[in-house]
Amino acid sequence: MASLESARELLREFPVADGHNDLPWALREQVRYDLDARDVAADQSAHLHTDIPRLRAGGVGAQYWSVYVRTDSPDPVAATLEQIDCVRQLLDRHPGDLRPALTAADMEAARGEGRIASLMGAEGGHSIANSLGTLRGLYGLGVRYLTLTHNDNVDWADSATDEPRAGGLTAFGREVVREMNRVGMLVDLSHVAATTMRDALDTSTAPVIFSHSSARAVCDHPRNIPDDVLERLPANGGVAMVTFVPKFVLQAAVDWTAAADENMRAHGFHHLDTTAEAMKVHRAFEERRPRPVATVATVADHLDHMREVAGVDHLGIGGDYDGTAFTPEGLDDVSGYPNLLAELLERGWSKADLAKLTWKNAVRVLGAAEDVARGLQATRPASNATIESLDALDG
Repeated sequence: MASLESARELLREFPVADGHNDLPWALREQVRYDLDARDVAADQSAHLHTDIPRLRAGGVGAQYWSVYVRTDSPDPVAATLEQIDCVRQLLDRHPGDLRPALTAADMEAARGEGRIASLMGAEGGHSIANSLGTLRGLYGLGVRYLTLTHNDNVDWADSATDEPRAGGLTAFGREVVREMNRVGMLVDLSHVAATTMRDALDTSTAPVIFSHSSARAVCDHPRNIPDDVLERLPANGGVAMVTFVPKFVLQAAVDWTAAADENMRAHGFHHLDTTAEAMKVHRAFEERRPRPVATVATVADHLDHMREVAGVDHLGIGGDYDGTAFTPEGLDDVSGYPNLLAELLERGWSKADLAKLTWKNAVRVLGAAEDVARGLQATRPASNATIESLDALDG
């Protein structure tokens, strides 16, 4: 197919800079960081969405590795440090393919060397344990974005998938955003409530990102971005990175998931229960009502809409590989990115548009955060504010 070969040719010059991949968590869960048991230099398609041969086949030139830990972790800071250590071990084991990256210049250097720039993003404000010192510590260890929440609220910010409590960001939450701006850490608004998105945009003086979120107008899921927020990205300079998770991109999958979860509850199980008894109930439901399947075209529909609302200068890709059990047809693993670009070429996207989508926008937004940080560091010291002081004053 001519469009597929054109996509691959483009990726050789402007590879994918993907905003979110959960390989470190998968390695923790599957083999407790035994990197010999899951040697990503070899084909791991029986276990993972990600390995180096498929990253190469997919035209990936930069990857934000998520150093996610569960919100109910007894010591989330220590667990986040273990995740960071996992990424460092991967870099040490595969220096010919993976290059450590802390800056936009590092990303470009990796592209010039033909290596995959490896950055880190912490997924959820629980990883800083309400401490701005811990936030700065994570930055010092190489973390270049913080997703303000994961699936649950934190003390200072509301999540998209929890009951509202703060009404967006608290006073301390706004201070977290300001301190992220000062150190040069990207504010990631995936997973957060729309109120939190708006508060963060009101507060941030640096461009924000959505590391793995799609368009709510196309698929009505709270994890997606409302149009009024997408409309604000040009003024902010931020980037929304479309995700591939079927239950976030396909409305039929959203509805199916809700029905499947209700079926589990009706049988006395939590919807995330994976015991043999619970899975028997779930499989019976799936036999009666087959799971809807997303495709490459489903994801392209989101990008078409997001380009119309926010503009092509504010789009990127964040697949969420190894953080989801299901993927769209044609985007089964990290080798699938050329299929998405081929679909977009057939829809009339230019090569210049695609170069922005895959590479240029992601590099620009990190560089812009660095520029803002240099200015702020010249005029403002590190903040040692506490949640107790700021949120008590906030009422």
